[in-house]
Amino acid sequence: MRPLITVDNLTMAFDGKEVLKNISFSLEEGEILGIIGRSGAGKTVFMHLLRGVDEPPTSGKIIYHMAMCDNCEYVTVQSHAGEACPICGSKLTSQDIDFWNPANEQLKRRIMKRNAIMFQRTFALYGNDRVIDNVIRALDDINYPTQKAIGRAADLIDQVHLSHRMMHIARDLSGGEKQRVVLARQLAKEPFCLFADEPTGTLDPKTANLVHKMLEEAAKNSEMSMVVTSHFTQILEDVVTRAILLENGEIKKMGTPEEVVQVFMEGFSDLEKFCEIELGKDILKARELAKRYISVDRGLIKAVDLVTFDVFHKEIFGIVGTSGAGKTTLSKMIAGIIEPTSGDLAVLVGDDWVDMTKPGFDLRGRAKQYIGLLHQEYDLFPHRTILDNLTDAIGLDFPKELAMRKAIITLRMAGFTEEKAREILERLPSTLSEGERHRVALAQVLIREPHIVVLDEPTGTMDPITKVDVKHSIMHAREEMEETFIVVSHDMDFVRDICDRCALMRFGKIVKIGPTAEVLDEITEQERERMANE
Repeated sequence: MRPLITVDNLTMAFDGKEVLKNISFSLEEGEILGIIGRSGAGKTVFMHLLRGVDEPPTSGKIIYHMAMCDNCEYVTVQSHAGEACPICGSKLTSQDIDFWNPANEQLKRRIMKRNAIMFQRTFALYGNDRVIDNVIRALDDINYPTQKAIGRAADLIDQVHLSHRMMHIARDLSGGEKQRVVLARQLAKEPFCLFADEPTGTLDPKTANLVHKMLEEAAKNSEMSMVVTSHFTQILEDVVTRAILLENGEIKKMGTPEEVVQVFMEGFSDLEKFCEIELGKDILKARELAKRYISVDRGLIKAVDLVTFDVFHKEIFGIVGTSGAGKTTLSKMIAGIIEPTSGDLAVLVGDDWVDMTKPGFDLRGRAKQYIGLLHQEYDLFPHRTILDNLTDAIGLDFPKELAMRKAIITLRMAGFTEEKAREILERLPSTLSEGERHRVALAQVLIREPHIVVLDEPTGTMDPITKVDVKHSIMHAREEMEETFIVVSHDMDFVRDICDRCALMRFGKIVKIGPTAEVLDEITEQERERMANE
């Protein structure tokens, strides 16, 4: 087989800190390559360089081995050199393109047009359009003949096994279905290479497995190459033909998926021991708490329906239930974002019980400053350093020396080593991995020194190893900062591992509250399946 991409001693540094170090390998035509590594290993930076986005490498080269038409914009893999261009009929010539050489900028753009991309968190669809219209738009972008577009779009939708959703509005699809529409849109470009950056990171295992099969079929049917990054071992086992393990910016292992997974899992353990925590007195009380809405379509909606519970100081308290059970509405009332319709909600601040049901500086306003909330879809300021994100960007006006000291302490509480915390302070969020950005977002909450931290789906996009890191960071924060956590989640394994007690919600009501294992045993198989697919 011929090489498609050659990577030669590729190094990438930010502010003098190398995040990729002398990476060398080749990707062959038609090969499916998996790149795996823990958060911060350098996967996303590496993918950006291969795709041609963001900044050029600090040193080293990426060479694309292409067959190009000198008469039009067409470009394809080098094995087609000498053949007639399918667009204009001219002869395709063999060229090796130094991808990041500024002198080759026009050639680079031509290559990028024939590459396809899939992201972890962005579905990039026209939400109000039907599935078939989304695919037709992709065909329009490459000037596909209009009279043939509908048939071709239907073929692509069938290829990703979505013919039964062809007329659905895109926004109404599930996450896995949206990702398959994205794949159909990318295949419309007839790419020679697909770059998939954590393509199933937000999907449940069953749906992820289905998308993996779609990716494998698409690569084989179109003879395209594929580079897939992940921190899930499943995608290596399901899809790739060869794998690379990145660790601290270096290739630690290259080989078969089985060989790489074995090395990746070496030393992984969830055996860290934590002190026995003696819970304190009540820190939050809810009595007959309710939130009701009036909907034109559905009439009176009892989002939260007369719930009563307590949370204790230093407790990790879970709220579980299927989508629509009321857990998110309840968490927003706890955080002071929305006002209850009726009932009592009070938080202990100092020696005072503060009424959260009434607005005002001495009431809800006083309590809110001691309640931190971390959403699943968190946002960091992209053009501010990590230090700025943790201090002045959120209104904490510290002298530089104190700000750095406070930031490092807080990053350690969120799961970073002191060395890593110091190293990332002057970096931008885009230079960190997804898992690292999540921990910075947690530190952004902790640096405000809250008494209660509400975590909304804290493990929604994480692999099992990163989930353990997050679990440990929460446990450390409880031990060292005496924090109280309220965890809203449908991740039953995570809730079982971390929560002292939890509440199960159905249709706005708490139907069971108590020790976590007892409550989780009350969840039905139907509920488990729904939560796994959310």
